[in-house]
Amino acid sequence: MVELVPFAVPIGGDKTLLVWELSSGPTAEALQHSLFTVFSQFGLLYSVRVFPNAAVAGPGFYAIIKFYSARDAHRAQKACDQKQLFQTSPVKVRLGTRHKAVQHNTLALNSSRCQELANYYFGFNGWSKRIIKLQDLSNLEERENEDIVTPIQKQSLKFFCALEVVLPSHECRSPGVGMAEEPLVKMEEGLFSRSLSFLMKRKVTQKLAIQKAMTDAFQKLLIVVLESGKIAVAYRPCEEVTDARIEEELQDLIQVSYFSCQPCGQREEECLSDFSFQEEEFRLPELD
Repeated sequence: MVELVPFAVPIGGDKTLLVWELSSGPTAEALQHSLFTVFSQFGLLYSVRVFPNAAVAGPGFYAIIKFYSARDAHRAQKACDQKQLFQTSPVKVRLGTRHKAVQHNTLALNSSRCQELANYYFGFNGWSKRIIKLQDLSNLEERENEDIVTPIQKQSLKFFCALEVVLPSHECRSPGVGMAEEPLVKMEEGLFSRSLSFLMKRKVTQKLAIQKAMTDAFQKLLIVVLESGKIAVAYRPCEEVTDARIEEELQDLIQVSYFSCQPCGQREEECLSDFSFQEEEFRLPELD
């Protein structure tokens, strides 16, 4: 059976394991490390989170483990349920089930997570990025022979990046764009300090634009895992965004073919979703 793995935060009970009857002896951090060591043998993990039991359940911990692949999660559940793993007593492992009424929007992975997923399935040398354009769109009023690093209130640094993610063995190229903006604040230190701070802020803004463009490019790709274990890639271009403000900013600067369908706000929510226990609702299986 073919499985599709998107570059998105994994959702759904078929990719989530609930592990309980964990010993109360080790700390939560030690349990998290042990769980990661065991379950990462079955596939790439998105997260491992450990929580203390409720008071009525007695001392101990339980854990929620997310895989990117439902197939990997099923294999891990079958192999680890009722096994001692790293402790003297067996643990119970079940696939999570979500209430039908609960719905969550798909959140894009950030660029570092995208690279981790690409490295796992394609290999470190199986893909690359090529920057097509990195353009400064800052609103700084620059004049010839004038010190351009002196920041003024209400000014900001803004960079636009267009790049493509290249998968040579799959003969696939996925374009992506990103824009980043960082405000500049008025500083009272000396010229050298202001120059150094400006250059660091400029570098950070460039990096953010590149990261957003990479995320955008990866969102157009689907990893296709065949039953044999072989990997293929599906390319799914998004429709162009018709945001008038963005079009005005980019007019006469650069022509691009693709914009992300997903609002940036959803991407920013990813880091919060990773720490929200309420994002998953489980029905605990009846204990024997």
